[in-house]
Amino acid sequence: MSNLDSKKPVITKRRRFLSVMAQSVGLSALGGMVWTGYIEEAKSAPLILRPPGAKPETDFLRMCIKCGQCAEACPFDTLLMAKPGDKKPMGTPYFIPRDVPCYMCTDIPCVPVCPTGALDEESVSSVVEGEKVLDINRSKMGLAVVDEESCIAYWGIQCDACHRACPLMDEAIVLEYKRNERTGKHALLIPKVISEACTGCGLCERACVTEKAAIFVLPTEIAQGKVGGYYIKGWDPKDEKRLENVSTDVATRTKRSELAPQDYLNSDEVLFDD
Repeated sequence: MSNLDSKKPVITKRRRFLSVMAQSVGLSALGGMVWTGYIEEAKSAPLILRPPGAKPETDFLRMCIKCGQCAEACPFDTLLMAKPGDKKPMGTPYFIPRDVPCYMCTDIPCVPVCPTGALDEESVSSVVEGEKVLDINRSKMGLAVVDEESCIAYWGIQCDACHRACPLMDEAIVLEYKRNERTGKHALLIPKVISEACTGCGLCERACVTEKAAIFVLPTEIAQGKVGGYYIKGWDPKDEKRLENVSTDVATRTKRSELAPQDYLNSDEVLFDD
């Protein structure tokens, strides 16, 4: 036996165990850092469009088990499953309208296959002749928004690509005539999105002729403001129903309110409220 062989270190079972443990800890720590990075990416990218019938985002993320059945059922490969680096919650379905929009399948194959209800069949159903049927037109995947500065129809160039591509033409997107103030003698034919009818399918965004789409779909909660419960649409019977249980006894009482309107409106005396 040579001197080199005699000096070769002996790896005991204990040393091998400690070495494996150290490697495992290191890999776990690295994996944790990578995973944390992906989570932070997802948090920083809220502009996510979900499949038809998706529950509100918080509920959707709680209920979605990331099984991918909705993506498999989509015949147009519209739905993608978020992977590391996509800056979206890992394993959840989403779509990019400019690449592949939702083609509004009447049987909505992506929804019934969802095993948890994260894609709510009830929200995309209507009752027809006493029977519940799927209705893709009730879907609210997002809301199309028009950038008036980059939409060439607002320049005076005739274009109705988004209007013609809309599956709910003249319902979700209408064309309005407007005087061209720049020329003074031409009309503008401009697209207008009707929020109540828009499903957020993104077919308009896909059809837009500009280099970067001048009409694009955003999550509804980002695309729209929120009025709050203080205002009522008196012309809308559905909205006016909110007044049914409101007490009419509550009123602000001041010195001025104790007088009849003709008494304080025609008076030269300045009435100050306490």
